[in-house]
Amino acid sequence: MSLGQTGTTPNSPRISLVIPVYRVQGYLRACLDSVLGQSFTDFEIIAVDDRSPDSCGLILDEYAARDSRVRPLHLEENQGIGKARDLGVRQARGDYIFFLDSDDTLADGALAAVAERLEQTADPDILLVDHVRTYWWNRVQGSAAREMLAEAGPDVFTALERPQFLTMFTVVWNRLYRREFYLEGGFSFTDGIYEDALMVYRTMLSAERIACLPQVCVEYRQRRKGNSLRTPGRQHFAVFEQYERLFAFLDERPHLDPVRPLIFERVIDHYLFLLFREERIHPRDRAEFFRRASAHFHRFKPAGYVRPQGSLGVRFDLLARGSYPALVAARTVADARNHLRKRAAKARVGLGRKAYDQLYRMHLRRPIDENLVVYSAYWNRGVSCNPKAIHEKARELAPHLRGVWVIRAGAEHTVPEGVDFVVARSPRYWEVMARAKYLVNNVNFPDEIVKRPGQVHLQTHHGTPLKQMGIDQQRFPAAAKNMSFGKMLERCDRWDWSLSSNRHSTEIWERVYPCSFENVDSGYPRNDVYFRSTAADVARIRAELGIEEGRTAILYCPTVRDYQKGFVPRLDLERLTRELGEDHVVLVRTHYFYGRDPRLQQLQDRGLIKDVSAYPVVEDLCLAADALITDYSSIMFDYACLDRPIISYVDDWEVYAKARGVYFDLLSQRPGETPGATATSEDELIEVLRSGAWKGERAAALRAAFRERFVQFDDGNAAERVVRKVFLGQEAAPAVLPLAERTPAPAPDAAALPVIPRQSTGGEDLVPADRSATA
Repeated sequence: MSLGQTGTTPNSPRISLVIPVYRVQGYLRACLDSVLGQSFTDFEIIAVDDRSPDSCGLILDEYAARDSRVRPLHLEENQGIGKARDLGVRQARGDYIFFLDSDDTLADGALAAVAERLEQTADPDILLVDHVRTYWWNRVQGSAAREMLAEAGPDVFTALERPQFLTMFTVVWNRLYRREFYLEGGFSFTDGIYEDALMVYRTMLSAERIACLPQVCVEYRQRRKGNSLRTPGRQHFAVFEQYERLFAFLDERPHLDPVRPLIFERVIDHYLFLLFREERIHPRDRAEFFRRASAHFHRFKPAGYVRPQGSLGVRFDLLARGSYPALVAARTVADARNHLRKRAAKARVGLGRKAYDQLYRMHLRRPIDENLVVYSAYWNRGVSCNPKAIHEKARELAPHLRGVWVIRAGAEHTVPEGVDFVVARSPRYWEVMARAKYLVNNVNFPDEIVKRPGQVHLQTHHGTPLKQMGIDQQRFPAAAKNMSFGKMLERCDRWDWSLSSNRHSTEIWERVYPCSFENVDSGYPRNDVYFRSTAADVARIRAELGIEEGRTAILYCPTVRDYQKGFVPRLDLERLTRELGEDHVVLVRTHYFYGRDPRLQQLQDRGLIKDVSAYPVVEDLCLAADALITDYSSIMFDYACLDRPIISYVDDWEVYAKARGVYFDLLSQRPGETPGATATSEDELIEVLRSGAWKGERAAALRAAFRERFVQFDDGNAAERVVRKVFLGQEAAPAVLPLAERTPAPAPDAAALPVIPRQSTGGEDLVPADRSATA
């Protein structure tokens, strides 16, 4: 790859944003949108896909197809963030290079302010900009450099003239580099982490003209987990090599001796900062880290150096003496007490209620049962959803595993014959929760459950998100309902695997649950039945539901409203059935949060509707229905597997979107957002049904685009992929079939019996369509 030419060409942009990209699929769209949404437009984005194993490369290509300013560079091998930046610089054509991390965002108006200040200061070598830190709980914290940047005004200076600017946060994304200065200086990033510090000092000490912009330009995301700098290990010892290179740089430039004491003090302070950080240096490595830091203190200490005053000076003195035990002892008693108090509180929560404390403790000391799997769904409501499909596939592919379901008291009668179960909080419950190798749930287990080392937690989820989830709910009090987001994330910290049915979900889960799990892009196991059921299965289910032959069955599934209490009918069902006529039947299923509704019972008693709210298998209802009417329920994404008409009836869209928050606009009529015909009033809905628009060409085209986006991994083999990946430690096989090659269950008026193609996993290449399937 050739190095980009220096100088400005007539077609070169003013600013080149170089964005290294690796495992940030949950944040990448926000990053790119923050740049592309700027009022200043004379820029290019050099996005370097550092062989990211997730969907980042696809996201970059999607944005590049929409906007020519996005220029993806896909690397064949992972190079690391420094080399990725170097390769991006070689492709850059702009007057200025602006490094931006792919999980951060630009503030509104940032580039316009940058361009204006560059012009005011006659194109300095470096422009320093302000930033804020943003936290997952919506806290925004200003930088320590705010006042210093403001005091500089429009002045241009060197680091020797104003050495205080060497104390700014040592990262490359809070400054812009003039490309000619950067290339002529031969700057490049070194291997290993903490490469930013070395680059910052080298460039600052080389620049002849430095200017400041006291405006927030970068919103620095404080990721809760997943940042390489917050993963403890030996990789943090790379900081010593980086600073050895810095002092070698200083040795070759004696004219920089006036700032050497300041830099030395910054380096030693950095070592002490890292030493006791739990997310940086393992306790077993701290003594060695201390010894190396102490050696650097003596090796690089400037002549005549005077140690700082106060507690920092005490730590410097202990480091100089090489007294690690004394430094450990110098940590304050208050910090130790706070730490112990937090640990004790967490332990009390983790060991269950007091009545079961001793019993649970006993089982936690027993060995883990490598062949035991605990399943639960919908807060122990019964055997259903993705965990059920996984359980049944595990019986087939991993018969050595024993599955036990957790069921709430009073729901025992719902458990299918032959399925082992325990009642929540019973004595055996504490045993299986303490000893199971695998924990599978579509929601979270209670706070009191301790996840032991060696246990494996699979979070299957129970829907594709239209409404905002996880930490995104913080902006919507009606949805949050006094939720403790800290506690929620502690529960999510137990996840080892997170299951997804499409890339949209994968991106959302990764961002709104900032925890250290791996994604399983397998599809939803509960949806396998939609590709494995036959015409006979559909006919059988309709007969069981009492749907007469020849009648069109419409399934109506409204979801819960966070801003309302109880089930509030949004549709005059009596009028709807009257308008549809005798050749239609309406199946009504309310959300499981609601109990039985007497009004629905009355309509059913009159023969106007079929209330299927208590029907145990929602997948059967979808198979039986010719069409679906819903609002914001995630059932639309599952029903899309069947490639049958979907009607969005959203009479309260604006209220719902503001109260609950949504990720896209159902009413936009944009491909991939609207699943079919839409209606915002009862009259519109009836007209959609009467006119046939619900099954017309426009609705079919929208449904096809919706399926392209959301039915990405569902192909009838999701459960097998999960079992092989999580339980058997194999590749997630078989590979996902292309959408065009999948054959969903026939609609009720179809007669053909399909054969479902499967990619070989060592057995048959084709599975007969009449193979029995379970929902």
